[in-house]
Amino acid sequence: MMYKSIFILGRQPSIGMAELESVLGSDHVQPLGAQAAGSDIEAADIPFARLGGSIRVATVLGELEAVQWPAVSRALIKTLPALLRDLPAEGKIKLGLSVFGVPAISQHLFRTGLELKKVCKQAGRSVRLVPNGDELALNSASVLHNQLTGDMGIELLLLRDGSTTWLARTTAVQDIDAYAARDQGRPKRDARVGMLPPKLAQTIVNLAAGTTPPAVETIILDPFCGTGVVLQEAAIMGYGVYGTDLETRMIDYTEKNLEWLSGRGVTVQPVLEPGDATTHHWSPTPQAVACETYLGRPLTGWPNPGKLQEIIGTCNVILEKFMRNIGGQIPAGTRCCLAVPAWKSPDGRTYHLSLLDRLDELGYNRVSFEHAVDKELVYSRPDQIVARELLVITRK
Repeated sequence: MMYKSIFILGRQPSIGMAELESVLGSDHVQPLGAQAAGSDIEAADIPFARLGGSIRVATVLGELEAVQWPAVSRALIKTLPALLRDLPAEGKIKLGLSVFGVPAISQHLFRTGLELKKVCKQAGRSVRLVPNGDELALNSASVLHNQLTGDMGIELLLLRDGSTTWLARTTAVQDIDAYAARDQGRPKRDARVGMLPPKLAQTIVNLAAGTTPPAVETIILDPFCGTGVVLQEAAIMGYGVYGTDLETRMIDYTEKNLEWLSGRGVTVQPVLEPGDATTHHWSPTPQAVACETYLGRPLTGWPNPGKLQEIIGTCNVILEKFMRNIGGQIPAGTRCCLAVPAWKSPDGRTYHLSLLDRLDELGYNRVSFEHAVDKELVYSRPDQIVARELLVITRK
């Protein structure tokens, strides 16, 4: 594959890879090392703002048959003048450097940064080098707040894949400020029903919608809508949204949160109604299903074996009733992404729902990803007991 763009994936790369496959198609992405992916699609043509599992996207500038720092540094210095000529003639340049997998230490980056500053000054340009500190890669906040993807910014990105070093220029970075505003600014929140991160909600929607482009006629259903985070992210992407929840209070919360979103310039005309996901009839029929299902009772410590099996059993029963109910209402081929519970023990084991071994019996096929393993699609934070396993399935 001739790479035109490179993605730096998030903390759980398998989830980011599965999302990229879903949105772009498996033929257009390939893993690059452990934390990145390459694509034959131009960075400018990628809907990066809707991707929850990718931290950066960059335009490929070149391929180096070298991984040793002196040669890599020389390539950077040689590449920079052409990039400078494409910048506006006036204004101070902001320059950053991020390295992934290339053997280097912070002093290497510092010395190369000084050489890059010299190149800028020789071109008659004023420049500020964004410091890396002890890290080889700038974090998202540094790239965003220093405007390295803006008109006067350049972040040069180096990525090692085997014996090859890819040189690229970052074109977009996750907007952590926008995520925080959507997460913390919503008028209705409830920690008791879980706090689904907007980035993860984006990924759930993308895994459900697949390559289906956003359109208001394409309805994304969340049968466990809670406070409406999944519907919020689907609406921002441009999909039609339909939400139900067992609690009328959650429907009220979702309605107020989507009204708040409308006030921020997003067109939302949701269908919202109370309903038990195990018995409800949905109309109109959705084109995709994206949701966080019942995750079981909150846990502050690891339960004893009997209690754990009781919790797993309850979740299995609820999820099976839901899947049988909605399975009789959606057409064959309808794609779903369900965030279901998994439990991470202190000894590192992960306990999955036994229902996942009976998907065929329930009338579903599990989606197989070319570059991601099903069992690795588990979203969790360090020391978290109840994780979210992203189950991507289609109706038979």
